[in-house]
Amino acid sequence: MSAPPVPRSPRILRRAVLGAACALAGGWAGAARPAVLLRFSHVVAPDTPKGQMALRFQSLVHARAGGRIRVEVHPASQLWGDDDEMEALRLGAVEMLAPSLSKFGMAGVPEFEVFDLPYLFADLAQVRRVTQGEVGRGLLQRLGRQQMLGLGFLDNGFKQMSAARPLRTPTDYRGLRVRVQASRVLGEQVRALGAQPVVLPFGETQRALASGVVDAAENPLSNFLTQGLAALQPHLTLTQHGYLGYAVVSHPRFWASLPSADRELLSEALAEALAHGNRLAAELDAQALATLRRTPGLQVHGLTPAERSALRRHLQTVYDGFQRSLGSALLKDVQQALDQR
Repeated sequence: MSAPPVPRSPRILRRAVLGAACALAGGWAGAARPAVLLRFSHVVAPDTPKGQMALRFQSLVHARAGGRIRVEVHPASQLWGDDDEMEALRLGAVEMLAPSLSKFGMAGVPEFEVFDLPYLFADLAQVRRVTQGEVGRGLLQRLGRQQMLGLGFLDNGFKQMSAARPLRTPTDYRGLRVRVQASRVLGEQVRALGAQPVVLPFGETQRALASGVVDAAENPLSNFLTQGLAALQPHLTLTQHGYLGYAVVSHPRFWASLPSADRELLSEALAEALAHGNRLAAELDAQALATLRRTPGLQVHGLTPAERSALRRHLQTVYDGFQRSLGSALLKDVQQALDQR
């Protein structure tokens, strides 16, 4: 009797599917199709700023392309997840992504880790002085080093901390295992607070919290709400300690394969969709906070100015480490952009 098949993990299965998809795709120079297919994959829910931006982009393209371009939006890691989406882009298994800015550092563009520095931005207006200005344009251009074409930035909002207890002071973090993205800056941030960083894909966060693999997590309010984390984390502390945003990217080879008129159409539709998503970011954040304050079993804690200042002072070592690894020039450019009025 033959042995039963060995179960394969979801990650192994995803990589097998990725290999098969790329083999079938045959690159962008394959046989002509009646319409350009643009697959837009992302890892969050449709009712988040990124999810709504992608759907607006799809709607605008379909309304304007006259059937020449078909956009498929695949949310919530349905197509590719945090671990494999960039590989899928490079191999032609997807045409557009909007990864978190934190992911680009480990993907070979460490300058993007500047966005992970704690308490760097006071509000979204400051963020946009960076992303919509010369610094942001320069960062997008650097993505070309890793076979990615940077097309624009999208806000999600500021991150808050959740756990089984309030996290008001540095001592409250001691001994906790905190889920973070794969970012050296975020890892140093957690270690500076006396906690242990645990790198996990976004799609695995809920399960990790439920099983006790991690004790705490940092998320914008819209992600905390749409992922149902209130049922797992009874205390939400409004630390407002870090920014979470995205960069929309494509592959230079795919983009170059399009007629100039189609590139212009896609660029204009994406610019409008990003503006829509950025407007939604602040609105959905406020709506999520109102909903979470009414959620049974969840306690929402604000920080006093003194508590916030104490956390900022405690995290200064993260800035020191960033400047040692990348120098001070980028941080100076960011600070100049922040000081502009």
